Amino acid sequence: MIFVVEDSDSDVEAIGRALGRSHPGLEVEFFRSGAEALPRLAHAHPRLMLLDLNMPGESGLDLIRQVRADPALAGLTLVVFTSSEEPAEADACYAAGADSYIYKPLNFALFQSVLSQTLDYWLSRPASGNVARTVVPPSGESSAQT
Repeated sequence: MIFVVEDSDSDVEAIGRALGRSHPGLEVEFFRSGAEALPRLAHAHPRLMLLDLNMPGESGLDLIRQVRADPALAGLTLVVFTSSEEPAEADACYAAGADSYIYKPLNFALFQSVLSQTLDYWLSRPASGNVARTVVPPSGESSAQT
């Protein structure tokens, strides 16, 4: 099971469609805010949380800090999936405890591929100690930065 915290209707639809194609058997719960997702974390125990960075109210960065402050959630993989290309925001997410920071491509085929590869990578790894500094560049650039 994974959680997706995303406030954009179009991104929720795109993520749902992409995951339905690449990981049809995966159980996914969508939340519109961190405040909505936090109470479920104690009961559902997802393996991974995919979260947007820029949301109204509580940001994805705030959610990362709250999750990492709870020792019971230490094994939860946190992947920021955002349209922000700001290196300072990526650095802040890693400093707060994010496992990965991935740029959302605008092209749906690339979006689907990046999302599928991200889940394949993180879901194939042990549940804790997963820190990897991965930033997928916008389309047009050829390699990921680490």
